[in-house]
Amino acid sequence: MTKALPENMTIYCENEYDALQEVILVPPTNMKIEEVINETQEHYLKDNINRDKALQQHHDFKLFLESEGTHVSELPTKEELNEQVYTRDIGFVIEDTLFISLMKEEVRHPETAVLRDWLQQNNLQYNATISSAIEGGDVLVDGKTIWIGNSHRTSRKAIQQLQQVLPNHYIRSVKLREDILHLDCVLTIIGEHTALVYPAGIDKAAYQYLKTWYTVIEVTEEEQFAMGPNVLAIGNNTIVSLPENRALNRKMEQAGFKVAEIAFSEIIKSGGSFRCCTLPLKRMEG
Repeated sequence: MTKALPENMTIYCENEYDALQEVILVPPTNMKIEEVINETQEHYLKDNINRDKALQQHHDFKLFLESEGTHVSELPTKEELNEQVYTRDIGFVIEDTLFISLMKEEVRHPETAVLRDWLQQNNLQYNATISSAIEGGDVLVDGKTIWIGNSHRTSRKAIQQLQQVLPNHYIRSVKLREDILHLDCVLTIIGEHTALVYPAGIDKAAYQYLKTWYTVIEVTEEEQFAMGPNVLAIGNNTIVSLPENRALNRKMEQAGFKVAEIAFSEIIKSGGSFRCCTLPLKRMEG
């Protein structure tokens, strides 16, 4: 069920780590692995997803965000849309503009229509001018620099189009390894000077370049498969992460971050974790 937005709410995100004030979630009401569209789903296809457990874990995540001062809105669920929980993919915000994604997989196309209807109902503006495949999981924002994964889900043409739409921004394309779904599966910016990176998931030149921008916390292959990089920064140096990734969580704590461990074991079976399950509408410094 949708939740009313604050009066005169504005959209604005200029990075991945300022205080998360407004976010869109979708509960995993209809979540199941039916048509396999990534390697993680293939791995968990036999066991599939315990939906009751997934719903409880997602609800706990929502309650935590609200306890930290984030206003949560939920899009309506549709029975035929079993990937709706991953709201990050259907859009992305760069400063005061929300871009609606053009989803690569046909099975996910109707998800953007749900988002568009909700935005129109709430009188929120959006940009839908990108005409080639682009998904929000491939887009990371850090001020005037936009890191974009060149993946199976986001085309080179879409990256070029986004640069044309945003002439005052610096678009940095990152080529992903063939089996990597989205950029945020191997790279997440968790603070002004810090990023989690799985080096083997991106080309070597991009990795070396990233190290000139950030203090890099390297993620292992095992942690990457367990969605280690796909954490969510919510502001005030607080990071939401999986309890299973203990070593990675300790590294973040040693780097000065507070780590909130929340169980999400059922949600990750379909190929995404905390960042994938959130579409931030507003982040503000402080």
